[in-house]
Amino acid sequence: MTVLKSSSPRRGTTPRRGGRLAPGWAAFLFVVPALLLFLVFLVYPMVDTVVMSFFSWNGFITTSPVFVGISNYVRIFTQDPVFWPAFRNTVIWVVLSLLVPTTLGLLLALGLNQKLFGRNLLRSAFYIPAVLASIAVATMWVWLYNPQSGLIDGVLHQVGLGSLAHDWLGDAHVALYAIFVAFVWQTAGFNMVLYMAGLQNVPDELVEAAKLDGAGKFQIFRAVTWPALRPTTIIVVVLTMISSLKVFDLIVGTTGGGPAQSTQVLALWSYQQSFSNHEFGLGNAIATVLFAVSLVLVVPYMLWTFKGDKQ
Repeated sequence: MTVLKSSSPRRGTTPRRGGRLAPGWAAFLFVVPALLLFLVFLVYPMVDTVVMSFFSWNGFITTSPVFVGISNYVRIFTQDPVFWPAFRNTVIWVVLSLLVPTTLGLLLALGLNQKLFGRNLLRSAFYIPAVLASIAVATMWVWLYNPQSGLIDGVLHQVGLGSLAHDWLGDAHVALYAIFVAFVWQTAGFNMVLYMAGLQNVPDELVEAAKLDGAGKFQIFRAVTWPALRPTTIIVVVLTMISSLKVFDLIVGTTGGGPAQSTQVLALWSYQQSFSNHEFGLGNAIATVLFAVSLVLVVPYMLWTFKGDKQ
């Protein structure tokens, strides 16, 4: 009796169809270039940053890095007079970013999603700042805040409120919040666009049913609109946290961390320690702390939201 052998391919071999790769393998080959770029330009620098944080190096090729263990972390936590103010400013920036531009973006989206004269023009006007380079935004707001020739103080004098005129970027007590206003102006439009995209997924039949049941606008928003915006809110919150943690250009272009380090943040202080003070070990240690803070904030939030979606 002749036993016919199976012609199916063995496990571990590359599946082919008609002399060509199976669709799954073909798709993988398309992903490989992007994966290589991700590994080379993202994963490797992050790993190298963590490794370099355990070394002392001035950045010059004439010297070699010296392993110092956790000494860099001890220095930034106990001896660096700028680290903790920068850490505090970073926390303040993150909290304000989660409250102000996200809420403002949602309100703009809700308003401009209605039938309104000139709403397309208004949408464009609110979104344009988001496409501008941060350093250009910083230059614009430096002029607006100029105490001698700036628009803000000039308008205050013209309307009889000259007593409110101020050196906004020169006062250590208000400089950080003055820069944050520029950040809100730049980012609120981007959040608006994301929320407007999410509003297109709100079921019209549920809205109409709620209206027939006598629900008001606030009740409709709470029971129908807001639950439908949950996926969009997850994206907005995560992107906002990441962008607020790595804020750099705006502060460099306005105050450079001054006056008296009152606007200093972790991302900028890491850069200055590395490239201005030539303390690459300390700079990388600060960058590693910033990376750890990012993971502590973003990962639990994403896990919590994904868990909520499954329930």
